[in-house]
Amino acid sequence: MNGQALVIEDDEAIGGLVCAYLEGEGFGVVWERTGSTGLEVAEQIDPSIVVLDVGLPDIDGFEVCRRLRQASQRPILFLTARDEEVDRIVGLELGADDYVTKPFSPRELVARVRAILRRLQPDAPLALQVGDVMLDLRRRVVSVEGRAVPLRTMEFDLLAALAEEPGRVVSRDELLRRVWGITFPGGTRTVDVHVSQLRKKLDRPDLIATVRGTGYRVLPPR
Repeated sequence: MNGQALVIEDDEAIGGLVCAYLEGEGFGVVWERTGSTGLEVAEQIDPSIVVLDVGLPDIDGFEVCRRLRQASQRPILFLTARDEEVDRIVGLELGADDYVTKPFSPRELVARVRAILRRLQPDAPLALQVGDVMLDLRRRVVSVEGRAVPLRTMEFDLLAALAEEPGRVVSRDELLRRVWGITFPGGTRTVDVHVSQLRKKLDRPDLIATVRGTGYRVLPPR
């Protein structure tokens, strides 16, 4: 088993879907429909990760997150219909580790859960640096020459996957599996699009090299 996940979600269809995919990936899952019962169960089972909806019927997810953080540093993934930047900032400032908006891909959610747990391993690095590009893995912040560069969640995860081993060629299929949690024919186009976006946002066109017919690699500093 990959650990125990506590899902706090009042929507029956969404909660059932999240639980089914997490269980399918080897997680033990406990599902609660309200913030108050979720807080009680969190104390009882000390889950590996909490998947937390913001719009709960009794206590909103932000307050649940605040109370969870008072008790422990267990990882929290927000799952919500809210897509406003201010809501995302509030959630992360309260201590959430990531933020997924509805509608969502269940496979992506599982991939994000795995990424959070991977980052929190005792031997996981706190930061990665390639040339003048720095990735703060805990705060999920990227900077170039000290200047912060805002990236979307999947862009950050893609860059981190490549920067872990500068010089190693990472196939598109591996990137799809590690970053998106999916494998399907034709899906590699998704990787190409995100790499193109990364090059533009970082303004470092030579940082990520294309290896024709295979995948990509981050070039180590010379």
